[in-house]
Amino acid sequence: MTTNTLGAAHTSDSVRYLDEIEVGQTWLTLGRTVTETDVVTFGTWSGDMHPLHMNEEYAKQTQFGGRLFHGPGVLAMAFGLEMGLGWKNPSAIAFLGIQDWNLLAPVRIGDTIRVSEEIVEIRPSASKPDRGIVTTHVQVLNQNGDVCQEGKWIVLLSRRPDRSE
Repeated sequence: MTTNTLGAAHTSDSVRYLDEIEVGQTWLTLGRTVTETDVVTFGTWSGDMHPLHMNEEYAKQTQFGGRLFHGPGVLAMAFGLEMGLGWKNPSAIAFLGIQDWNLLAPVRIGDTIRVSEEIVEIRPSASKPDRGIVTTHVQVLNQNGDVCQEGKWIVLLSRRPDRSE
């Protein structure tokens, strides 16, 4: 198993193509702290103005005891953190889907999240030899290492362009 911790900006050395990855390979992103601005921006942009996110007095009365960042906002932030690894840029052709995505723990204003990713399946295309489908298990972790969200992401990944068949 190879573990890489890459910076927020990718380099050409971090890009991985289908023929350069293996099951069990893992990455861990840098952290990003959730801010008040993130909550307000995501709520305004998405239209999700639920008081659990926008009203501290309301949120204090819930089982959470305070405001939370939107679950889909955490997912969006995870996409950005993961793309910052650079291993799929520009090798990814298309994002194909998410499987079994679960929200396991709340993310609060002030929490710092990071993404852990592991390749769990690689399926070369039978009909198009220049690509294949890669499935990764993704976990969004908070500053305490608690898994807040997790599931599988599926992406269509190209082989190295200069690879001869």
